[in-house]
Amino acid sequence: MALAALLWDVDGTLAETERDGHRLAFNRALAAMGLPLQWDCLRYGELLAVSGGKERLAFALEQWRGYPPDPALVADLQACKQEHYTKLLASGELGLRPGVAELIAEASAAGLAQVIVTTSGRPSVAALAEHVLGSLADCFSFWVCGEDVARKKPSCEAYELALRQLGLGADRGLALEDSGHGLASAHGAGLACVITASHYGAAEAPERFAQARAVVSELGPKGKVLRGPACSGGQITLSYMRELPEVAQP
Repeated sequence: MALAALLWDVDGTLAETERDGHRLAFNRALAAMGLPLQWDCLRYGELLAVSGGKERLAFALEQWRGYPPDPALVADLQACKQEHYTKLLASGELGLRPGVAELIAEASAAGLAQVIVTTSGRPSVAALAEHVLGSLADCFSFWVCGEDVARKKPSCEAYELALRQLGLGADRGLALEDSGHGLASAHGAGLACVITASHYGAAEAPERFAQARAVVSELGPKGKVLRGPACSGGQITLSYMRELPEVAQP
């Protein structure tokens, strides 16, 4: 079946938002609320094992204090964090990862449907759409966000919902992800998946990506195939993506 849709993860895939966005915003929120807790890159990478910002925050606070945090404190911290995240994106400190803008534009020109599938909150996606995607946000038909599902990645619920809204079978779509959790989510919905290794994704064990159709360092002309079919054109672009759904699962 011909490729008809690209389903994009957000954090780590569209932009390096985990390390350079959410982590910094969490640290600023914690400081603003007088909590002597800061997460360096290594510690935040460990916390990414917990999906969802509120869930990650509650988990970290319980580990730190030894007892579950007050839900009201978690909610206040999450709201403060979102304010800092939006300000950080508005400042221009973050941009799209290499090759992302080009692939979005190329897929749009070719008539492919494109959607965002993330279990991050809708306000975070809206901030990235406004301040980082800009006019490219119009290339996406809809977003599936954390508020839309009962279970977050690695559950396949978000991708299954996106496929239902698209009205497509899984064999017509291709997911772009950066992490083992994301791959498990896409694969569980029957989707082929390309991993574009983010800062944190690149640190995961290679076997976490065994079910990916390909693992690449990044998109675009400088992208390298780390595992999967060779790129005959020398660039990780739409032509490479079109070939992948026909490649048998490992």
